[in-house]
Amino acid sequence: MDSITSIKLSNKTLPAIKSPGVMMPVADYLKLPVKVLQFGTGVLLRGLTDHVIDKANRKGIFNGRIAVVKSTNTGKTDAFAEQDNLYTLQMKGIKNKQLTEETVINASISHVLSAADEWDNVLKEAENPQLKVVISNTTEVGLQLVEEDINQQPPASFPAKLLAVLYHRYKTFKGSNDSGLVIIPTELLPDNATILKSIITKLIAFNKLDAGFEQWVNENNHFCNSLVDRIVTGRPSAHEQQLFEEKNGYQDELLIVSEPYLLWAIEGNDTVRDLLSFEQADEGVTVIPDIEVHRELKLRLLNGTHTLSCALAFLTGFEHVNTASEDPKFADFLQGLMAEVRAAMPNTDSKLAGDFSDSVLDRFRNPYIQHQWIAIAQQYTTKIITRVVPILKAHYKVHNRAPVYITKGFAAYVLFLSTIKKDGDAYYALYKNVKYPFKDDKAIILIEKLTDYDAGSMAVAILSSSEVWGEDLTTLSGFADAVQNYLTKLTNGNLTTVSNGINLS
Repeated sequence: MDSITSIKLSNKTLPAIKSPGVMMPVADYLKLPVKVLQFGTGVLLRGLTDHVIDKANRKGIFNGRIAVVKSTNTGKTDAFAEQDNLYTLQMKGIKNKQLTEETVINASISHVLSAADEWDNVLKEAENPQLKVVISNTTEVGLQLVEEDINQQPPASFPAKLLAVLYHRYKTFKGSNDSGLVIIPTELLPDNATILKSIITKLIAFNKLDAGFEQWVNENNHFCNSLVDRIVTGRPSAHEQQLFEEKNGYQDELLIVSEPYLLWAIEGNDTVRDLLSFEQADEGVTVIPDIEVHRELKLRLLNGTHTLSCALAFLTGFEHVNTASEDPKFADFLQGLMAEVRAAMPNTDSKLAGDFSDSVLDRFRNPYIQHQWIAIAQQYTTKIITRVVPILKAHYKVHNRAPVYITKGFAAYVLFLSTIKKDGDAYYALYKNVKYPFKDDKAIILIEKLTDYDAGSMAVAILSSSEVWGEDLTTLSGFADAVQNYLTKLTNGNLTTVSNGINLS
């Protein structure tokens, strides 16, 4: 290997890294105290929450580092130790309609502890008077009740591990009012902190812990629901890794890549906001009393737009989200669709919704993320039920008519289902003569039903299926006729190839 790239990222080698495109750690970062205990070493935490904390430290705002707990037995922590817990984050994509790239050496992590091998040291973190925050991302499975003794070395489940830490802290500081923590789970579940606290309460009872401790948990700790959103693709390919090393002159086994966009919405009061001063470091972080508006925007304007444009893009010949979004006519469809969704959310701040829509279009156009439409189409019908039907009904409630772009997206979805083929017990979608596995548990009844109806009655066949939708969608005034109208246009050739654009007037 080239002598330049033989430099491996660490505290000692930092002075030798001279690449002008790399943002170096803040001076004296080693002197910053640990203020955060983090359960999880995954790329989402390192690419989002840890990035925010590192960014705040650079601005002299938060001035605290992170002790990370590796909760699972899979994988190793060797790379963290060898690199003194430094790692590089590359943020690449489109922001404010401009292609952007930023490379940062993140120095937010102080040390990494293995729960399996160093549990006593994990508990000692609870003795730190400067500790203020607990962050977790243990996947959705991690937020489950396992009735177990918290005196195990270590407890098996994340909630029991957290309870052991809290109990040790309570005993260390004798239940003082100022020894409580702000606890922010980032697992992708609605009301994640509410769920976590409920499990903690049940485990307190199971372990027969004293009433004073439970009172301290309830009165002096803040369990904050949160919502995180950022695509962190993780470690790049071997070729991209080599290009990075040749360009920047050092090796990094922990290098990860993300998009520029980030959202970290945290539910909390003024006290929580004061403790989480890193909120000031990035416009994507917000601490507010109710984060539901951000959940709705993500569900409707991001996820819903993905879902409603998926079939149209796939049938038109686009394989990836970014290439479709760069097509002028498809981009017009996306903008019209999002405007229609916003119109069905009249109580949402218009500027907030507009800014979010712009960020979604930027994210869709990101050339560094090759997101296949067929991947988005998996479990398509469930996504329609959860993401689209509520906004469709909301639009009717406000405007009492069939929404144009939502109707077009629904028509394309019906046509897409009619193209799904069966091979044995499995189903597949055909794209450029390639079979793509298709899984949609709720669509089977619809796919089978379409074989019994002619092209002119497909909309009624699909929309009247109360067993799928939970209601008869043909009762929405004019909706079935509007869907059928666009279906007829699609089947008569108005859905053209990529090179010819889209005509769904």
